[in-house]
Amino acid sequence: MGRAFVYVIVGGGVAAGYAAHEFVKRGVSQGELCIISEEPVAPYERPALSKGYLLPEAPARLPSFHCCVGTNEERLAPKWYKEHGIELILGTRVKSADVRRKTLLTATGETISYKYLIVATGARALKLEEFGVNGSDAANVCYLRDLADADRLVNVMQSCSGGNAIVIGGGYIGMECAASLVINKLNVTMVFPEAQCMARLFTPKIASYYEDFYQSKGVKFIKGTVLASFDFNADGKVTAVNLRDGNKLPADMVVIGIGIRPNTSLFEGQLTMEKGGIKVNGKMQSSNSFVYAIGDVAAFPVKVVGETRRLEHVDSARKAARHAVAAIKEPEKTGEFDYLPFFYSRVFTLSWQFYGDNAGEVVHFGDFSGNTFGAYWIHKGHLVGSFLEGGTKEQYEAIAQATRLKPKVEDLAVVETQGLEFALSVSEKAPSPRPTDVGGGSGVIVEKPLYAWHATAGVIVAASVAAFAYWYGRRRRRW
Repeated sequence: MGRAFVYVIVGGGVAAGYAAHEFVKRGVSQGELCIISEEPVAPYERPALSKGYLLPEAPARLPSFHCCVGTNEERLAPKWYKEHGIELILGTRVKSADVRRKTLLTATGETISYKYLIVATGARALKLEEFGVNGSDAANVCYLRDLADADRLVNVMQSCSGGNAIVIGGGYIGMECAASLVINKLNVTMVFPEAQCMARLFTPKIASYYEDFYQSKGVKFIKGTVLASFDFNADGKVTAVNLRDGNKLPADMVVIGIGIRPNTSLFEGQLTMEKGGIKVNGKMQSSNSFVYAIGDVAAFPVKVVGETRRLEHVDSARKAARHAVAAIKEPEKTGEFDYLPFFYSRVFTLSWQFYGDNAGEVVHFGDFSGNTFGAYWIHKGHLVGSFLEGGTKEQYEAIAQATRLKPKVEDLAVVETQGLEFALSVSEKAPSPRPTDVGGGSGVIVEKPLYAWHATAGVIVAASVAAFAYWYGRRRRRW
């Protein structure tokens, strides 16, 4: 038993949804495109899982955050795929791939053949067992990678309101989940081995600001140590977390956010790998010219920093997806993917954006005792990275454009004194923006409200939950 398609996307995350949308925009006939996904639902905006999905009041739920609402475009509910003749094979695992024969074998025994394949398999959450700790299967131990994880986290969180939540990991998932746990009235302790939160991106000074803010919300930090083991009760639930430094923390629930690993196993030994992912060129094309890779699984040349990187962020996934489809449909008209690395987060009443590369010397600016501050990274005499907390749309656009332009910096003290005005000045003097390839651009978040609940959150009151819900919907109103 088998079926044949011109285009097949393996994986059903954000990248798959945006690739499907681009195929339709560029013209795809009924029955030409197929998406195979292990998830039981059509592609959705994964950032919602650590943000709106975890809110205690009026939480985000499907179908409200199917792709492509994250960029203020149409919502691709299952009906949309059917109307455009796109075959959605959901809840199905691909067992093996043969890129020479251009075939995929599903766990149900079906053979799917293709002319062009887009690999959008994403990544999986690293499990405790990979670090020698048992307990991932305990009822109150949670990860957050897909919809099933989010549902489990919500159920556990609601069952132990007022209890103790231990968050293992100080990165994106750890920080965003910790904020949501606080909003849901849990006592939160974060544990991570580094000396600060968000160690891969934040400077110590920036990290200190966010840690102080979290502590003002009741979050406790235990740094420089790791999880060693759990204590369990007769029902198999975790009752305490034992740390390597000897601390024992009572626990009603545990959230694990210790990183991800790209899902490359289907293609190892068949495609060239680099940086833990599938190596692709500037058109997102792998070592096999009929196979493209996008999203967390792809290692692509980042022109602005001059090296190949694998970027774990939704903005990169969205834009790489569009670029890959453009390269497939119109290869002669599609240039190299010219992407400016972009990361962002929103927690509590905070919102930051980062562009470029955090290499070289750092210059901090702004009021770290207030609401708006930032940093520039200067490498080999040029601006290569910019960070801003609490900026306006225009200010975020300015630091993005300045970072892409990589202006020469001769005096760090002058840049420190000028602060945000430095980026504003550079962007104002810049020539008109050049046309960008599909998927390029700054990545500045300017979307409109995505859900009805964003626009109807209500009047701010003193209660922290209501304040957060209103702020999240009416003030931030973006992914």
